[in-house]
Amino acid sequence: MKTATVARPKPVAVWERLNPPPEARRIFQAAPRVTVINSATELVELACGGPGSDRFEVAYDVPGRGRVLEAVVVRVRNGVSANYVEPYMRRRDPDCMVIADDQPTEKPTFRQRFGTDFEPVRAQTFEWLAQQELATFGFIAGQLRMGLDAMVVAPANAGFFALGLAMLQGIVPVDELPPHFEPRLIIYVAPPFRHTHFHGKQVVVHNRRPELHEMFSYNLYPGPSAKKGVYGSLILWGEREGWITAHCSTVKVVTPYDNEIVIMHEGASGGGKSEMLEQAHREPDGRLLLGRNLVTGETRYLEIPRGCQLHPVTDDMALCHPSLQNNGSKKLVLMDAESAWFVRVNHIRHYATDPHLERLTAQPPRPLLFLNIDAVPNGRALLWEHIEDAPGKPCPNPRVILPRSIIPNIVNEPVTVDIRSLGVRTPPCTKERPTYGILGLFHLLPPALAWLWRLVAPRGHSNPSIVESEAMSSEGVGSYWPFATGRQVEQANLLLQQIQATPQVRYILCPNQHIGAWEVGFMPQWIAREYLARRGHARFRSDQVTPARCPLLGYAMHQLTIEGRNLPRWFLQVNTQPEVGDEAYDAGARILHQFFVRCLEPYRNLPDLMPLGRQIVECFFAGGTVEDYEKLL
Repeated sequence: MKTATVARPKPVAVWERLNPPPEARRIFQAAPRVTVINSATELVELACGGPGSDRFEVAYDVPGRGRVLEAVVVRVRNGVSANYVEPYMRRRDPDCMVIADDQPTEKPTFRQRFGTDFEPVRAQTFEWLAQQELATFGFIAGQLRMGLDAMVVAPANAGFFALGLAMLQGIVPVDELPPHFEPRLIIYVAPPFRHTHFHGKQVVVHNRRPELHEMFSYNLYPGPSAKKGVYGSLILWGEREGWITAHCSTVKVVTPYDNEIVIMHEGASGGGKSEMLEQAHREPDGRLLLGRNLVTGETRYLEIPRGCQLHPVTDDMALCHPSLQNNGSKKLVLMDAESAWFVRVNHIRHYATDPHLERLTAQPPRPLLFLNIDAVPNGRALLWEHIEDAPGKPCPNPRVILPRSIIPNIVNEPVTVDIRSLGVRTPPCTKERPTYGILGLFHLLPPALAWLWRLVAPRGHSNPSIVESEAMSSEGVGSYWPFATGRQVEQANLLLQQIQATPQVRYILCPNQHIGAWEVGFMPQWIAREYLARRGHARFRSDQVTPARCPLLGYAMHQLTIEGRNLPRWFLQVNTQPEVGDEAYDAGARILHQFFVRCLEPYRNLPDLMPLGRQIVECFFAGGTVEDYEKLL
């Protein structure tokens, strides 16, 4: 009598638990090896070439060119340091995004830029990946139940890129994946295509399918994909569901008297988002350098014996998800959308520039990832050791990825915003050279006017992202437009709806770099933060503020006293500076007005713009006063 044999079930591959989409499933089935990553620690080993290896070269065979070295990775005492061979790869190319699908967009499409459909390149990408040893893991873009199930498919030798992604967005071990985990975002990484298809340029292709956002990263710099690319997917998801991922830093400020307020600081690159999380820089004697007059050489100081405590909330991306909102408060509620912060340290050029950050990164409680920092195997990566793009020319974009879990006083819960601030880089303004540098220490904005400022989102003076030294350019709606994949009007409407729904939020405008003829750095927003935190929720009296001479600036402060010290009026109302005067101020106001004309003209004939939005835009073109904006919203 024969014994019946029981067929054993075929072992399930670990990657099956990620529930990959069909294309990724076929890649995994064909690949010679697929490593499913469960922790950042595993990625540290992968990035460095495995246990016992302290130096690893990330290179690929490129048809017609042979072996191409992309980056050199070394293990250091405080983590991993990766350096790109080409200086071009050490910063994000602003023109890297292209759209592959036929959904509505105002960004360049793949066909427009390359003259062909993306589908053949997509198929070739899948074919190339299927021949590689791969690494993959799951993560949540955003936050659990407030974002997207996501995964990455990358060549295993690009471990440092995967490490950056895992630190920025988090990593979910397969044993801890939520029930019914189903990727809505997938990132495919194929570095050689930069050379074979895109003339050596950074290219990130977004293919927005109805239920799956495919992102193809054809380079190894994490900025365009692991950072801003994921941001773009969140913006798209929020657009479909009616919410925003704001581009801002957020800080809970606790005064010496235990009062608390939350400030959300928005703006284009260079607008002071990172600085809003910093303590005000003090002179060796403890004073604050309020400013230096560029004409007379005079300096002014301010004494604030004790600064406020700062509890960071967000550094760059803030989820404003509907599930967080408390309609009773009539204020905006947000939380961080990231697991780590992508911190640029080009300002740290020598020891003790920022002792807090230097100490935190030199001896961190867990390994960090350094980019564009010159380090040797088994040494220590130091923030002021910037790699050189050329002899004597340091890279302007050295970075370190800081996990939120190691940042002191970090706030991990949702917070309710009291003040929304917007930062603008301003040039010096004098009678001899009038410019738009006419903003006072800070201005109060009516909500309607605050919305207009978020539509134009200016990048201004001496910004590393633009070529012009003084001309204003726009970062686009919300200052996150460079990362969005759709249409500006959709985001304009969402921003306006958000402002309508949060009438108890107050709005301010903060310059940095210059106030008229005075060089001030980021001191205006630091002083505004200290002053407004001490005021708490008290409203301004009519004798404390006055309509600004330029209506676009809302209300100017008429007087400002902090810790018993009065600030000179010329820091509050720039036309009162002898070096500026009314005539130069008005010339600067015309420059500012023309900038708004250029940025707002496209919105005038958009049928999809909310009626209230159209009213606000037309109020501007009709020469509206600050009182007119008050009445609209």
